[in-house]
Amino acid sequence: MKCVLSRVILAAAVCSIAAAARAGPVGVRHMMTTDETAALRDAQHRSQVRVTIWYPAGQDAVEDRIDLGPPGHPFFRVGAVAPDAPFADDRPRPVILFSHGFGGTARMMGWFGTALARAGYAVVSVDHPGNNAADKMTVAGAVLSWDRVQDLRAALDAVKADPTIGPHLDLTRIGVSGFAIGGFTALVSVGAKVDPNRFQAFCRRHPTDGVCAPQKEFALSIEDRGRALASPELAAEAAHAGDDHAIPGVRAAFAIAPAFVQLLPPEGLARIKVPVAIIYGAADPLALPNTNGLVAAKTIPHAELQVLPGVGHYDFLSTCTPAGLAAAPLCAAVKVPQDPTHEATINMALDFFKRTLGSP
Repeated sequence: MKCVLSRVILAAAVCSIAAAARAGPVGVRHMMTTDETAALRDAQHRSQVRVTIWYPAGQDAVEDRIDLGPPGHPFFRVGAVAPDAPFADDRPRPVILFSHGFGGTARMMGWFGTALARAGYAVVSVDHPGNNAADKMTVAGAVLSWDRVQDLRAALDAVKADPTIGPHLDLTRIGVSGFAIGGFTALVSVGAKVDPNRFQAFCRRHPTDGVCAPQKEFALSIEDRGRALASPELAAEAAHAGDDHAIPGVRAAFAIAPAFVQLLPPEGLARIKVPVAIIYGAADPLALPNTNGLVAAKTIPHAELQVLPGVGHYDFLSTCTPAGLAAAPLCAAVKVPQDPTHEATINMALDFFKRTLGSP
């Protein structure tokens, strides 16, 4: 395990990477695909999955600002993108699959996706059915966490087949990333096994652990989780939790504040064969490092780790505005100014993916 504790050291080492992240406009395209597991998780039993693609756009592309929250008084600043802009050139781009956090959205993590796109990657993200802020949350969406990987797989298949996007993708260079339970998704995407019974047992022993308590975004007790997985509606899908969910061709995984790591038996983490990098905040009260990120970093062979002092869980969301800090519950949980946290995360990710996938 490689551990780097200082943001200053990291920033000095990869300042050229940070500059690359700010170069050139970013395009965005939205599309829909289908996933047979989505209907089980979606509140309206739709099989659709929303897909967002960020990519390097031509220099004359005109970007629009992305904000989240009430018009005129947004709670979050995400960044800027050029809708449906042409790709910057005909070079095939490395692909990064991205999974948002529990109850989040692709757009909420756009600060990260657009930064990678500015550096030359094509970033493919989804809104996970039944577990995103744009739709009604469901119990199935909360507990069938391994099906998030299937959403990423379906999105990858869709962009590969798209005549506008597909020719711009280098499918020999695919990485995966995610925040919180999205970090868990990234680890499962590269071969980690899932065992819901292990998580249930852990939470019975440690009921106050951050991931065992009902989440802010959707309150569900550990007893609720157990009943749901044993229910006639979900039992058949729950039986597939321990299957191999790895996405073929993924060569590297970057996990941001990974959560629900206790769903992953150590022997499965130890068998991950691709490079893995993990970043988290030392002051994270939700995805507690000692039971999540640190466990994964110690168990996965040669995993790289960076710990950000004083940083909490929601610091990794898009930057909170003054209005957000005053009125948005998730912003109230932010521990420190977010921009340095974002910069450190982007720098580490760009350095990691450059080494593991090659220069974009």
